[in-house]
Amino acid sequence: MIAFLNGDFIPEEQAKVSILDRGFLYGDGLFEVMSVFRGRPFRWNDHMSRLQQGAAFLKIRIPFAADELREHALQLIERNGLTEGLLRLTLSRGVGVRGYSPAGAEHPTLTMTVHPASETKGEPPVWRVVTASFRLPAGEALAQFKTCNKLSQVLARAEADARGADEALLLNTEGKVVEGSSSNLFWITKETVNTPPLAAGILAGVTRVVVLEICGKIGVPIRETGIIPAELRRADGVFLSLSSRGVVEAGWLDDERLGRSSFTQRLREAYVEMTRNCPI
Repeated sequence: MIAFLNGDFIPEEQAKVSILDRGFLYGDGLFEVMSVFRGRPFRWNDHMSRLQQGAAFLKIRIPFAADELREHALQLIERNGLTEGLLRLTLSRGVGVRGYSPAGAEHPTLTMTVHPASETKGEPPVWRVVTASFRLPAGEALAQFKTCNKLSQVLARAEADARGADEALLLNTEGKVVEGSSSNLFWITKETVNTPPLAAGILAGVTRVVVLEICGKIGVPIRETGIIPAELRRADGVFLSLSSRGVVEAGWLDDERLGRSSFTQRLREAYVEMTRNCPI
């Protein structure tokens, strides 16, 4: 596979980043992962908007204009012969002086890689999810961006792996279920689609926004609110959204069967239809 590193296209095994890079040392950076459909990144502008907002918040300069970066992304996809899959973009502050101070880190590192899509055969998956023991700070300002420091999510996913689950749900410090380790959370009650508000300390997921758009188009009521695990278990249906898989139904929480709603299938089909008809 070919990778993009600071303006150059090189084989992945030759793409090297300094051991003094602040992304490696401190997680001082951001990343975006977006789906590729028909050789084009899905919702590129939305991902770039979040990256730009995060970079402004962290005061990291993006070394390419958005249009230029998109052309590089398209070229990377073409060079790898990718039609369906994932594009990952990583931005770090680059190399600076030793210590936490960002002073002197004036040359950001920007990389892009592509990855083939996971094979999906048969019926859509129904995931087993577990409640993670790690908590996220409620109202955390950094939560709205995809920072390179994701240790809580890494450890939560490790717990899911150890328990044979597909995903882990994290609670915030107020005891509310807020998101998955790599997904946004939704649940259905009385034909209303619910999701935690951004203020709860969740990632402003691009696929989350797509789901909300779909709900608006097909006339499904939306409510942003909090929920505790006991209430989630009583919901009519639970599903997750993530760029790599779209809409995925959750069927079990901590080995307890969850409610299943036909709304989930309806939303999943609408998402698939949207990606099939997205502009190229």
